[in-house]
Amino acid sequence: MNGPIGVFDSGYGGLTVMRSLVDALPKYDYCYLGDNARVPYGTRSFETVYQFTLECVQKLFDKGCPLVILACNTASAKALRTIQQKDLPQLAPDRRVLGVIRPTTEQLGNLSQSGQVGILGTSGTVSSRSYVIEAEKFFPDLQVFQEACPMWVPLVENGEHQSPGADYFVRQHLDRLRAHGPRIDTIVLACTHYPLLLPKIKAYLPAGIQLIAQGPLVADSLFDYLKRHPEMEQQLSKKGERLFFTTDSAADFEARASLFYGETVHATHLPL
Repeated sequence: MNGPIGVFDSGYGGLTVMRSLVDALPKYDYCYLGDNARVPYGTRSFETVYQFTLECVQKLFDKGCPLVILACNTASAKALRTIQQKDLPQLAPDRRVLGVIRPTTEQLGNLSQSGQVGILGTSGTVSSRSYVIEAEKFFPDLQVFQEACPMWVPLVENGEHQSPGADYFVRQHLDRLRAHGPRIDTIVLACTHYPLLLPKIKAYLPAGIQLIAQGPLVADSLFDYLKRHPEMEQQLSKKGERLFFTTDSAADFEARASLFYGETVHATHLPL
């Protein structure tokens, strides 16, 4: 029996990736799960992020998803490899789980002219060094500079990303990043919440620095993956349905989700 593409995030941020997936590949069904009850993931330990992510992946498998996208950089950094190598062969050998880091790092060297790239991410993503490690595989000469922005997700999740107070934290981290890599010409928003801070980020950067949101890169990568894996593509349902689940209040999710997804959504509470 065919099923939807699962999209998982610790909160609302993954909706920005799902928006790109839906826009690029609209014929498929999608099932989104936000672990809003336990957000943020960025400051949690590897073991905790792994356990939380595995639980949510299993929930999406239970909803019939043959393929799950971890639209969360922290989960991709701290849990993806273990789930792929250890859990899937035992729990669901016919299912697949993909992340957002590799689709991004595959393109980094092609996007930068100066050879210096900046990564803005959560503390968990930065401490994992996943972007540095993955980028080196594809572009050994590329210099990758990272900056952890632990306040950015709480600002976005609490609707404070447009407030004057957000300017302080945005400017602080951009100044630190550029101090480490003065020739940075490309900056990756390595957290799916960060596109909502784009206006403020642009305001504190000089012209000529390109900002990369991950959604379009992940959508291109998924299109290519399904073309290379017709056996998976054939397992996906294609009725254009979109389902939304949250581990917290459905009413709260619906009230904020449109900010990330671009349209009104109807959500269902999914207990853990």
